[in-house]
Order: sequence, then C-alpha cells, then structure tokens
Amino acid sequence: MKLIHFLNQFPDEESCELFIKSYREKSGIFCKKCEKVTHHYWFSGAKFFECRHCRRRSSLKSGTVMENSKLPLQVWMLAFMFISATKKGFSCLEFQRQLGLSRYETAFKLMHKIRAVMGRRDSLYLLKDMVEYDEGYVEVATKKQIKNQLKRGKGSQRQAQVAVAVESTPLENPESGQGSKVCGYFKMEVLNKVDSENVNQFIKRNTDGDVVLFTDKNTAYVNLEKVVNTHFTVAAGKEETNDTLRWVHKAISNLKRNLLGIYHMVTYKYLQNYLNEFVYKLNRRYFGEKLFERLIIASIHPYVH
Repeated sequence: MKLIHFLNQFPDEESCELFIKSYREKSGIFCKKCEKVTHHYWFSGAKFFECRHCRRRSSLKSGTVMENSKLPLQVWMLAFMFISATKKGFSCLEFQRQLGLSRYETAFKLMHKIRAVMGRRDSLYLLKDMVEYDEGYVEVATKKQIKNQLKRGKGSQRQAQVAVAVESTPLENPESGQGSKVCGYFKMEVLNKVDSENVNQFIKRNTDGDVVLFTDKNTAYVNLEKVVNTHFTVAAGKEETNDTLRWVHKAISNLKRNLLGIYHMVTYKYLQNYLNEFVYKLNRRYFGEKLFERLIIASIHPYVH
C-alpha cells in the first residue's frame, strides 16, 4: 500500500478499528474458553466481541499479534504498511524513526512479533512435486572477545546453517525445445547441525505428497529416500549444481545480500525471524500492494492465540 492511500484510508484510530473488526469477522474469532472459532457479537459502545456460546468477552486485539500491546492500532497499521511496502525491509532504527517510537526496544519487539507471524503463516503451506534442497551459511553476530578464536569458512562457529528448499517446475519451450525451470514456494529454517537426522526432519516437515527431491552429494543426504518418493543427486561441479539447484542457490545468495545490506549483522537468536520475513515476501513476490492486506490477514488469523 502506498503512503498516500494509507493516510486516506486510515486517518484516525476509529478507521483502523473498523478495518480490523471487519477482517476479524471474516477470518473467524477464536474463543479461548470454548477453545475453538465461534460466532461472536460485536458491542460497538464498549468495543469488544462476545462469544454467542459462553459469553466470554474479547477485545479487538485479543487473539491477534497485537494482543497485550498498548500501542494504538494506527501505529500497528503503520507497522504493517512499512514492513509490506518494500521487498527488502527496514532496519530497526529506520522503522523506529518512521513510526515515531521513543524506544528502540519497542520497535524491535514489534518487528519481531510481525516476523514471527509471517513464519506461522508460511508454515501452513508445504512444498510439493519437484523440490530443490541445499544449505546456506549465514554469518551471525559474535562477541569480539571470542570472534578471533573461531575458525573461518564453512562450518565456522561464526556462521549459522540455514536449510533452504524450493519448488522447482521444469518447462520446455515448444518452439525452440529449450528447457527452463520456474520456482514456486520457498522454505528456510535454521538448523542446529547439518546431519542426516536434522535434514530428514526438515524435509519431512516441509513437503507433502510424492516429492522428487534434488540435492548435491553431501553425505548428510544419504537417507533421504526414507522421507521422499524419489531422490536425485548431482555432482558438486559449478555448472551441474547451477543448473539443477538454480533457484535454491539464488535464494541463498539473495538472502545473504539482504541481511548484509540492511541489517549488516544479525544475532543467532533472532535469525529465524529474519528468515521468516525474507521468505514471506519472496513467496508473495507478485502480490504488489496486496501484500499489506495479506499481512493483516496473517496477523489476525485465528491461529494466533
């Protein structure tokens, strides 16, 4: 959403309340007492929902990512707008400045709450058919006292291992006969260790159906036949891997550029949240201005409770 459109649509707190109320009614409201989505009545005077079955009352923010937040709804709506406005993202300091927040910690927590919701939304979808898989190594913030004592390169304690998978559909031009691949949905997850057990669990959690999996010849992939229908490996040569694992390598490259260019260095503790934001936007790369409303839906969906 463009800033001028946002200002016209959400000039005050009341307009934000009406918008959130409308979307919450469409998504369904989770009753914590009934422990399920139930029909709710809206009381406009006191501004709360009441469950038709147990009469439990819920605020407009209750059951959403905004629950227990003292920030006005207009600030939250601005946060959704800024995070969805650019493919690359904002640094926390810039985010704080744009929202007019007095404390850095408030902006930091707000951003990571939204990133966590992005991850929960993407967890609802699984990869199918043909899938590329590999790992990327992302450098994370390390204390200066111990940084020089750690080794460099692949496997360094300075780096975090990130599992990356993507749907890859082969296409062929009927006129020229040339083949190509189109990428679909992406998944990224921090791994404690790149071994057979962790890789197998990642593939099992994030794929569905008769999957054809493409990887390189890493020894951690020796038992992948147990979790996928078919497993193809490719030699570690540059041309072979660039052709077979094209999209997964592009995603790793773009991820590193994104983290380095905007955040410079991220901590291991919050790395998964940064991955959530990157992948959420990557999976919705063609949504354009609709990304704002999709982020609202993700943030108030009944799974957030």
